[in-house]
Amino acid sequence: MSVTSSTATAAPVKAADVTSRKAHAVSSGSRANQTPSWRRRLGLKGALFGVPFFVGFLFIFIIPLIYAVYESLFRKQSSGLGIGEPTLHFSGLEQYVRAFQDHDFWMGMIRVGIASVIIVPIIMGFALAEALLIDTAKARAKKTFRFLLLIPYMVPTIVSTLMWVYLYSPDIGPLRKFFLLFGADVNFFSSQMLWVSMANLLLWTQVGFNMLILYGSLTALDPSLLEAARIDGANEFRIAWSIKIPQVKGTLLLTGLLSFIGMLQLFDQPLLFRSASPQTVTANFTPIMTIYNYTFTAGGDYNYAAALSVILAIVIGILSALIYGFTNRKK
Repeated sequence: MSVTSSTATAAPVKAADVTSRKAHAVSSGSRANQTPSWRRRLGLKGALFGVPFFVGFLFIFIIPLIYAVYESLFRKQSSGLGIGEPTLHFSGLEQYVRAFQDHDFWMGMIRVGIASVIIVPIIMGFALAEALLIDTAKARAKKTFRFLLLIPYMVPTIVSTLMWVYLYSPDIGPLRKFFLLFGADVNFFSSQMLWVSMANLLLWTQVGFNMLILYGSLTALDPSLLEAARIDGANEFRIAWSIKIPQVKGTLLLTGLLSFIGMLQLFDQPLLFRSASPQTVTANFTPIMTIYNYTFTAGGDYNYAAALSVILAIVIGILSALIYGFTNRKK
């Protein structure tokens, strides 16, 4: 009797178990069939977030670069005795041959490249130090110092440059009068002090932005890792040197690379410095100034300026790839 009842009880259990397994298999199969389409929809939604960037990148960088390459393949030529209107003629790589023989353009490139090797590490050093100091400060002090250090970056470049040109002015600026009190006659626009003056301006305008990016990376570090280091007896300097700086190395490289690219495109600061000291800041002081002069002041030689722009873009791309590859090579 008991055997019969146990058998009768086991039968419904087995039947229910088989039914649940079948239902689970059907649902698993339906989920398996829906997974590829669901992943495609998810990937499409993710790609849509990148559309504004790629559209902007296409119209701001790619199309102008293609147009510059197209313009660089032509040159203006006047017919007859040069009295008639100049017309465009296909010249092939003639503009590029001329560009590679342009001594002023390449001297400006070398000048800015050497300055970048010196100034960019100083900028990144100050930015990293400020980010580390803010990261160790109290919550209320973090907001205050972060805002104060970011103010110079929020000031437009033209405004900040004009302000420093006034401060450097040998006639009305207060800095020269201040140094005269100590018996030092400092001319901030002389050939010996020009890059020092410009480096100070670049530090003032660029450190705040790089500091903010590095500080954002520091806030993303795992707090338990820092707490474990403190429990082991490490002081703040040791934590910064052994944990924080290695963890933000990628961000430090990125911001340094962007600063280096910005230095190769230096234009606003030397152009305004030229208005105060045309003897030391020549018309071809930087590559961008050379391109600007050929475009707007040298008879409007747009085609040659386009060739110089393409060469500058190629040089920046090659140097960026070399720097990024060298700093990320495997040990």
